[in-house]
Amino acid sequence: MPDYSPIDSWYAASANQQLSFPRLQGEQAADVCIVGGGYTGLSSAIHLRERGYSVVLLEAEKVAWGASGRNGGHCSTGQRQDQEELEETLGRDHARRLWDLGLEAVDTVCELVERHDIKCELKTGDLHVAAKTSHVEELKAYAGKLQRDYDYDKVRFIEKDELETMTSSRRYHAGMTDSGGRHLHPLNYALGLARAATDSGALIFEGSRVTGYTAGEPAVVRTAEGEVKARYVILACNGYLENLSRKAAGNIMPINNFVLATEPLGEERARSLIRDDCCMSDSLFVINYWKLSADWRLVFGGGESYTNRFPADLKTYVGKRMLKTYPELADTRIDYAWGGTLAVTMNRMPDFGRLDKNIFYAQGYSGHGVTIATLAGKLLAEAISGTAERFDVMANVRTPTFPGGTLLRWPGLVLAMGWHAMLDKL
Repeated sequence: MPDYSPIDSWYAASANQQLSFPRLQGEQAADVCIVGGGYTGLSSAIHLRERGYSVVLLEAEKVAWGASGRNGGHCSTGQRQDQEELEETLGRDHARRLWDLGLEAVDTVCELVERHDIKCELKTGDLHVAAKTSHVEELKAYAGKLQRDYDYDKVRFIEKDELETMTSSRRYHAGMTDSGGRHLHPLNYALGLARAATDSGALIFEGSRVTGYTAGEPAVVRTAEGEVKARYVILACNGYLENLSRKAAGNIMPINNFVLATEPLGEERARSLIRDDCCMSDSLFVINYWKLSADWRLVFGGGESYTNRFPADLKTYVGKRMLKTYPELADTRIDYAWGGTLAVTMNRMPDFGRLDKNIFYAQGYSGHGVTIATLAGKLLAEAISGTAERFDVMANVRTPTFPGGTLLRWPGLVLAMGWHAMLDKL
């Protein structure tokens, strides 16, 4: 059975429980078969069991093996696109409903943590900082818009002089703080969801890679050693969808992102980096993001790649980005460095949809997965139970297919990301 040992992450090293589930062997029957053991699949299992559906979840590796166990752990409010962009493309009413769902996504994470007593270092606060002087007025205007048009009083614009009391970094020109944001230990959160799902009666099978499925009544989902017959199927694979659905795969691009964790810094030094122990991120297109762990390490993420290969020396690769923000950490030991695969969409909005009347999927969270993937499970359960209105608020955001589909999406994305990376450096 696969384990987390190949992943040199602080999350794997500090996992607070070890869960193990059997391989699928033989036949199973369920109301719903979920493919994928990350946030989407686990949240779906919990919410479906609450509605009385029987659930079988199939995971190719281990629960939270992918991005759900490796990400930065940020739980930001709103959607991946700013509300201004959403208003322009979708209208104010639709944009407002998306904003409300974005807030509910954070609330859903917090509710699950509290209800199931998940120990995952859930903390409060999100500070977004302007990496360029040209971003300052944009950030100030956006904070004002959220206060004025969305009645959101948890956000506040931070001038440069105040920002310099909140972080030792002098790289940034202003900030926007959001007391509605959260951050957490992503792997322990996912393991807690898995425990809650099984406690509620869901069946989880690990080491059970799905080789294909057949739509029908019932649908049949196949692995090398067994199959599941189900009334409904949820594809919750995100960056690991591969060839299970060519149609859905054309809407996303799997990319790799990278994270490091320093040695423990001690509370005093750690709070010099982030005074309020919030999570932080910058306004670059290829974003940097960071936070403090419970044992006062800096957990810093940055850099991307668009093939299945990781940089040879991840500690140096991500460390260079960290030192641009905190040059005073030049002599600090980096204890862990790791990467993981997520999925992005062309417009950076998540891709929700149906492939058949009883085949659902949600994917393409584009770096906003802790919250939106958790919400996806809730909305998928609603849709399967016959109330699809809120699911359709997300599904009706058109997700453009990558030009050339799965065959040509890679060179196109590399060119686009190279262009934005160059702009980041200017």
